Amino acid sequence: MSTQRSAINFGAGPAQLPLDVLNKAKDELLDYNGSGISIMAIPLNIAKSINGNKAIANYLVTGTWSQKAAQEAKKYIQVNLVTPATKQFLNVPDASTWNIAPDASYFYYCANETVHGIEIPDIQVPEGTTLVADVSSNIMTRNFDVSKHGIVYAGAQKNLGIPGVTVVIIRRDLIGKAHQSTPSILDYDLAVKNNSLYNTPNMFSLYILKLMIQHVEDKGGVTYFAKLNQEKANTIYAIINDSNGFYYSPIDKDSRSNVNIPFRIGGKDGNIELEEKFLKLAKEKNYIGLKGHRSVGGIRVSIYNAITLEEVKYLAYFLIKFQQENPLQR
Repeated sequence: MSTQRSAINFGAGPAQLPLDVLNKAKDELLDYNGSGISIMAIPLNIAKSINGNKAIANYLVTGTWSQKAAQEAKKYIQVNLVTPATKQFLNVPDASTWNIAPDASYFYYCANETVHGIEIPDIQVPEGTTLVADVSSNIMTRNFDVSKHGIVYAGAQKNLGIPGVTVVIIRRDLIGKAHQSTPSILDYDLAVKNNSLYNTPNMFSLYILKLMIQHVEDKGGVTYFAKLNQEKANTIYAIINDSNGFYYSPIDKDSRSNVNIPFRIGGKDGNIELEEKFLKLAKEKNYIGLKGHRSVGGIRVSIYNAITLEEVKYLAYFLIKFQQENPLQR
């Protein structure tokens, strides 16, 4: 059984898995649960029209992923942007400034934007609103009130395992209202009626999902990880805040993500030479996945559930030492 990693993956995803999950999967790859069989061998659709007109939905765009979601939705329905379009995402605009269409079918938001490092820990919308949330990157990292939502969905590749499966939690009264253009494979009604077996599922991804949920339960549940992730995030943000501008985060402090921390090195616009040197030295220490998204550049530290506090402290020491050895010329 492996007890340590050869590299620490701080990338935005697919994310690293806990060692106990990897070891369990390794053991059961050939023999699942003593069966003698390998685990590998085990065999938008709520938008309604308003008075015959094209359906309307509210979209809160706070970064790349909510922006992409809004663009996709426009192919099927009328999208009302709750906040004005922008090319620069730095915070979650105050709710008092939101322009919410009162007759909309639902209100969509992305709970955590991995590219820009913006997180919405809680959301306040008018009573009776059907909330739809993409929680792909922060599910299981903090306590989350599912009961406030009509639909919650998450790709598994951040905190729930590996690519190949999406988790959907949907309020029962919303099932069976699919848009006429919805492909059968994405029709929630068909999924429910067929016990999620309308098409052949990715069994290994489902198996890893099961192990990941067991891992969260074994560690003490979501509350345990919420506390741990806050401590991990505080460790990195403290270094950024105390670096006298050497490390620069453009995101407003009250909108900063606890799981994706993008920043520049050498000031607001970044020093490309310093950033490349940082990435090179980090790779030599087997700290991988630290390059920022191509659309924003810089550095990005992703600290999903499987990243331990000890691993974050290794990186924190590296950040401090790098600044000491590469002082800015003022």
